[in-house]
Amino acid sequence: MSFRTPTLRASALAIAAALVLTACGGGTAADEAPPDDDTDTEATEDVTEDQQDSAEPAVDDVAIEYFTFSAAPDHLDTLQAIVDGFEADNPGVTVEVQTAPFDDYFTRLQTRVAGGDAPDAFELNYENFVSFAAAGALLDPTAAAPDAIDPAVFYPEAFSAFSYDGVQYGLPASFSNVVLFYNQDLFDAAGLDYPDDTWTWEDERAAAEALTDPDAGVWGVFQPVSFFEYFKVLAQNGGEFFDADGDVAFDSPEGVEAAEWLVDKVGEVMPSEADMGGQDDGGMFASGQLAMWHSGIWMFSGLADADFAWDIVVEPGNVTNASHFFANGLVASATTDHPEETVRWLQYLAGSETAVQARLDASWELPAVADLGLLTPYLEQGSPDNREAVFASLESVVLPPVIESQQQMQDAIGQSLDRALLGQVTTAEAVASAAEEVQNLLR
Repeated sequence: MSFRTPTLRASALAIAAALVLTACGGGTAADEAPPDDDTDTEATEDVTEDQQDSAEPAVDDVAIEYFTFSAAPDHLDTLQAIVDGFEADNPGVTVEVQTAPFDDYFTRLQTRVAGGDAPDAFELNYENFVSFAAAGALLDPTAAAPDAIDPAVFYPEAFSAFSYDGVQYGLPASFSNVVLFYNQDLFDAAGLDYPDDTWTWEDERAAAEALTDPDAGVWGVFQPVSFFEYFKVLAQNGGEFFDADGDVAFDSPEGVEAAEWLVDKVGEVMPSEADMGGQDDGGMFASGQLAMWHSGIWMFSGLADADFAWDIVVEPGNVTNASHFFANGLVASATTDHPEETVRWLQYLAGSETAVQARLDASWELPAVADLGLLTPYLEQGSPDNREAVFASLESVVLPPVIESQQQMQDAIGQSLDRALLGQVTTAEAVASAAEEVQNLLR
């Protein structure tokens, strides 16, 4: 896992300070308001014991609040089916679902955490998981309810992604990753063997050169030139983004070569923006204009009606394999009043057979469970035939580097690569410039 802990301390301290201020603040106006003079005290005293029993929940009843972004708006019914299953298996425990759009979710969540009103359980993507864990906002579920967590349920690499400083603060709810798509018809027409798991960059480049025919509007490959691709191909080339001390390390021969792997293809075996003529890469692959395409497994359904044969394979590496891993995790608030029940909910939502089946039936992301038998429906859904590659790629996942100034770091990499693409600087100069900018962000 690559992240820089020291740069996250500022955000951790900011959240901690907000929590202290909240705890020290006075009561609200509502807390301090006197009783209503019109209250019918006598009528209140006449409430029978039976009426009190019916109006108040049993002492053992527990309500858990769960806050999520990925369920709304398309999968609320699916989530409710999972909630129903959990409540049936856990009498006396109810789950109250609250949602927010992704664009607003993390602002609302941080406000609630800082205000002392954190939901019992909530959803985090990996990048934000690191920040919340560093801030001390998360419960250690293995300590709170050790018998409720079963690590064996989860794919090991997905499970370990939600560990921070040796503590398993979260469970993997779902994942997506990037694979190499290829057009089998174009390979057949060129008399080339299909990509397989022995391929390296050299093999991919050779096939891309043989398959590129600009006059026919066909290009060998498309791979975005971006931050998210750069840190992955850096790992494929044996390089590191940060060193053991947390300083920039990608301004290395491996880092320059990784950037060249992305930049040098454009206009040669990969279409430039001008060559694409306003199309996007997905549209070009779907129309048969790309022989190979580095993209995510979420694109499978969009290719269901493709009029050519296609399949996928684990992305080739150079000195090693490395695959991009997108994940959403489930965590509990450090301040929850119901730690054991909340942890049981996390385990159920992340790894129960009910949750797995509901997600697969609704095509709601991919559960990160280890038992491929549970995922048989996914493996048998048709194109691509080699869906096993989705899970094989998890054997060598690489997680994005995370710092406090995350967006500025991503911009620094992306803009430097853009300057190299435009020929304004050499690729080596672009990498050096980006490294200097990112190192400054760490100070």
